[in-house]
Amino acid sequence: MKEAQRSQHRKGWLLFDNKQEILIIFRNELENASGFMFVFKEEQDMNAQEIKETSKKYVLQSWSKQAGLNPIVIDHAEGIYMYDAEGNRYTDMSSQLVNLNVGFGNKAIGDAIKAQVDKFCFVGPAYAAESRATLGKMIIDLLPDNFGKVFFTNAGADANENAIKIARMYTGRNKVFSRYRSYHGSSFGAGNLTGEPRRYPLEPGIPGFVKFFDPYVYREPIEFASEEDATKYYLAKLREQIIYEGPDSVAAIVMETITGSNGVIIPPKGYLPGVRKICDEFGILMICDEVMAGWCRTGKMFAFQNFDVVPDIVSFAKGVTCGYVPLGGVAVSQKIADYFDDHLLSCGLTYSGHPLACAAGVACVNYYSEANILDNVNKVGKVLGEILEEMKEKHPCVGDVRYIGLFSAIELVKDKKTKEPLVPYGKDEKGIMGSLVGMLKKKKFMTYSHENMLFVNPPLIITEEQIREEMVKMDEVLTYVDNELI
Repeated sequence: MKEAQRSQHRKGWLLFDNKQEILIIFRNELENASGFMFVFKEEQDMNAQEIKETSKKYVLQSWSKQAGLNPIVIDHAEGIYMYDAEGNRYTDMSSQLVNLNVGFGNKAIGDAIKAQVDKFCFVGPAYAAESRATLGKMIIDLLPDNFGKVFFTNAGADANENAIKIARMYTGRNKVFSRYRSYHGSSFGAGNLTGEPRRYPLEPGIPGFVKFFDPYVYREPIEFASEEDATKYYLAKLREQIIYEGPDSVAAIVMETITGSNGVIIPPKGYLPGVRKICDEFGILMICDEVMAGWCRTGKMFAFQNFDVVPDIVSFAKGVTCGYVPLGGVAVSQKIADYFDDHLLSCGLTYSGHPLACAAGVACVNYYSEANILDNVNKVGKVLGEILEEMKEKHPCVGDVRYIGLFSAIELVKDKKTKEPLVPYGKDEKGIMGSLVGMLKKKKFMTYSHENMLFVNPPLIITEEQIREEMVKMDEVLTYVDNELI
């Protein structure tokens, strides 16, 4: 005899619950039809070990070799803390994937989702829904006056996918410029837009994607007298490259306003306004990827607001709902919005502007204001910056620290004078950075690394006391690097 918990009957899939009388009816029908004996088991909550083993057996984990994975099973979470089944407390110092800006257990967002569930969970994008309409207006109201409409997506990658499409449709041009040290998503289009090694599995890629160099002053072999001199150099090289590629073929320049997972690279003074000027000169659209840097992370609602510049298109995700329900979007200028009044917008997603996600977004955006999140980011961000500068001064392994608001990276080197990175670009064969993340993990400081960088991007609700407490752990790990790895 064979056992099963479900089976495909000739009339279709039979779904059953735990009520005994229903199970008996279904079991008899199935046994008569198939000759199998079906044993129905009541569903029971899995313990932590069962969850871990089931996850390892059936779930592919992102950016990982699957053998040897040992994920922590989270039982519950609140604020900046997560707890496993044994009651161990872990501090989220990366806002998960730099998206959980308001931390765990935000009641306002949870209640908004529940209220929308009671109305309806889903209607397609062709219908008008209150949460979708409200959030669209809220976002446009937060952006400069030149912005007109929002196209909602499911996350950041497809936000950038659709930003590219819109730029190409609007301009009639095909080339898109983006930077080498950039990450815009791992879908095919966004992955081609990406400049760092995570694009390699997508190659050979899509024609028309052109890479240019970042304004990465720390890594530049040229010694600049000032930030302004650096800006002049980078802008001259970018303009020259556009001329060589043919300005009339370039639809857009796409940039993370502040480079995120590739090192929190903050543009030098005048750089972004200079890019804006180049775009205006050649009729190129300026697209700011605010997926990671947006939504109060840098001390402004959107990162570009730090630099006296106005883009044509803004892509966003992550902090718009803080991960409570997936959501992203593309905000476009009024001129671009008007263009599609009588031109087909060839963009579409089943879940564009999902009502539950938009309800979460409305509550989340309201919470940023009601809880004075920007004030906290600027207050605690100042403390974080002071701590990072102290670490740079203290530790031989710290080549540079970069920070704005609660967005920061620690760049590790073997030698401060030569700036030789702790691990080579695109290669960490000994798993050194992973081991450092593991050391932090043992101290219950949860973050991630990329290349030779460690990141400190905590939830925006973190307090001064909490940031000081956690950064002691980082200091201990950096001391280990000083003594053992350089």
